[in-house]
Amino acid sequence: MYRLAAFDMDGTLLMRDHKIGGATLNALHQLVEAGVILTFATGRHYIDMKGILSHSGIDGYLITGNGTRVSDMEGAPLYGMDLPAELVEFALRTPWQTNASIHIFRDNGWFTDCNDLALLNAHKTSGFQFQQTSLDTLPLTGNHKICFIAPHQELVELKTQLEQQMGGKADFCFSAAECLEVLPLGCNKGAALERLSHHLDLTLADCMAFGDAMNDKEMLSRVGRGLVMGNALPQLKLELPQLQVIGRCEQQGVAHYLQHWLSSPHLTYSPEF
Repeated sequence: MYRLAAFDMDGTLLMRDHKIGGATLNALHQLVEAGVILTFATGRHYIDMKGILSHSGIDGYLITGNGTRVSDMEGAPLYGMDLPAELVEFALRTPWQTNASIHIFRDNGWFTDCNDLALLNAHKTSGFQFQQTSLDTLPLTGNHKICFIAPHQELVELKTQLEQQMGGKADFCFSAAECLEVLPLGCNKGAALERLSHHLDLTLADCMAFGDAMNDKEMLSRVGRGLVMGNALPQLKLELPQLQVIGRCEQQGVAHYLQHWLSSPHLTYSPEF
């Protein structure tokens, strides 16, 4: 019996309307009734997540900013990691060969000099919004992560530039095809979940986790049972071939799996049945 279940949000729990489906919510409540600790592990900001969970009527521990922050169910911070000030300064002041927009995440919000209102579509449920500002006015300390947003191929080329200039000083991951993140070195969902597990007197072997993107790789590969969404990025499936693939997010595949696990854990699971 796993004692903690960790869930990615976008592409795993959140459907195209950026809400958790009814069947999935019912399954999450059944997990709680069975004594399983819920944890939501996401690239989203803490403020954004609290709005989503409040709207959904569910609660749990939070791993936000792709592992840069860990919070308990009351919102108290358990762990935090920021980018070094000199790295933030270098990233913001280097003339990268890209047209990508740049976004900075801090405890008090999301900051960018871009005014692309389409970016707010994913945050309608919570009402979370960016604060448009000149990035060179922000403090160099207290920054969780830097995000570059552009078409995927442009970001692939930018990632090469970043790794050449900043390799060994930061980690880089695609939280979505069009979003490349610069994170503190060693910071990811898997490392954050290990810290949370230790806080709860658990081990990663006591945990199951669900995800669909490359920023879920460390978490999925290190827990007792990692489940890959049917709609997951092909690269994730290729790099974690040993893990089971379940149903798709739009068909509420997490709910389908959890109903099976709660009622018939001894039977082999198939997403088709």
